[in-house]
Amino acid sequence: MTQRITTVLAGATVAVLMSGAAAWADDAAPTAAPSPAPPAPPAPWMSTIKVSGHVDAGIMFNGDDPSNGINFGHAFTDKSNQPTLNQAALTIQRDIDPKASGIDFGFKVQGMYGSDSRLTHFIGELDESPTTRNQFDIVEANVLVHLPFLTKGGIDIKAGQFSTPLGQEVIDPTGNFFYSHSYLFQYGLPFKHTGVLTTTHVNPMLDIYLGYTTGVNASVGSGGGYNDNQFHFLGGIGLNLNKLTILALTHIGPENPAGSLGEGVNVHSKYRYLNDILFTYKINDKLTSVTELNYIRDDGFAATGGGVVQYFTYALTAQASAAIRAEVWRDSQGFYVAAYPGNQDAINLQKGLPNTSYGAGPVTYGAITLGLNLKPAHLPKLVDGLTIRPEIRYDRALAGGTPFDGNPGTKKGQFTFGVDLVAPITF
Repeated sequence: MTQRITTVLAGATVAVLMSGAAAWADDAAPTAAPSPAPPAPPAPWMSTIKVSGHVDAGIMFNGDDPSNGINFGHAFTDKSNQPTLNQAALTIQRDIDPKASGIDFGFKVQGMYGSDSRLTHFIGELDESPTTRNQFDIVEANVLVHLPFLTKGGIDIKAGQFSTPLGQEVIDPTGNFFYSHSYLFQYGLPFKHTGVLTTTHVNPMLDIYLGYTTGVNASVGSGGGYNDNQFHFLGGIGLNLNKLTILALTHIGPENPAGSLGEGVNVHSKYRYLNDILFTYKINDKLTSVTELNYIRDDGFAATGGGVVQYFTYALTAQASAAIRAEVWRDSQGFYVAAYPGNQDAINLQKGLPNTSYGAGPVTYGAITLGLNLKPAHLPKLVDGLTIRPEIRYDRALAGGTPFDGNPGTKKGQFTFGVDLVAPITF
């Protein structure tokens, strides 16, 4: 009996030892690392081309019902109490990959039809036909190249016709919070350029912008602004500092048409300086602050202008955001701020041709705008992203004359209430 028990125990011991040895052997054996998945092949170049569009239409109410039908100080929303098709645009583009390790190519072509085109024409390009309130315009037509040279981030090149990189607000309404525009955007900055702009990504913190253009809103060739064969500098720096970004840019060159400064004066030697600094601070996930400083000077007319705009935007829900825009902008000689009752006035003014536009003389303008962005949910894919933008705005002459309510103006202040629909369209 004792022998049998001893035999059983010995067998159990051997079994346990063999099991432990097997487990140790399993643990000690190297585990083969899973083979990495092969990198996905790059998408065919043609498949990365995007076709999209947008429609922007609205109305700006003015309780004063100005006798000339003009909301003075509102270049793009200038028609009081009248429905307006601001833009119907079509865009074909291929963005360059900012992280591309090799050379990458892209392009952008954007055209639009609507009342905004009265103001955004390139001088000498589609600017005389048609002459109605709604007109055609080429907003952008450029090629893009990414070169992985000199710095780790490489260099991006944009060549052709493009919207100015200066400023917070843009021509495309899908990039703006408010329906109406600031004085700074309308009168203190270019809208577009023809030329070349390079962006060198020195490191994740610093970008350097350098470019050559034919001028403010100028094309090339006959009628291209009279100064389009002169040198114009476009450049500055961008800083990316965690929650804070800073973009400081300038555009320098002659802009006045031949003969506008008097007999025998060389307009090519009289420069216009447009300077803009933009501070964007992400306070938290819901609240963002944007501060914009602007200074403009025209040597030919010894005219200066400039000011500051402050924006605060707050995300209320996934479908609703609120914002406030407060601005002070000084037109020291009454040179920049104008109203354009005629459909060709804006372009004729830039060309030095007769027009019916009018200004208010030296005035310091103040404006405050409150607005909402409402994005209905569960819309059809075609118009997914529709935004309704109601706003209430008050303009005031803080110093100077009475620019509002008719021509000549009779009031120092003006209340407007507007609403528009911005419908991005994806094909």
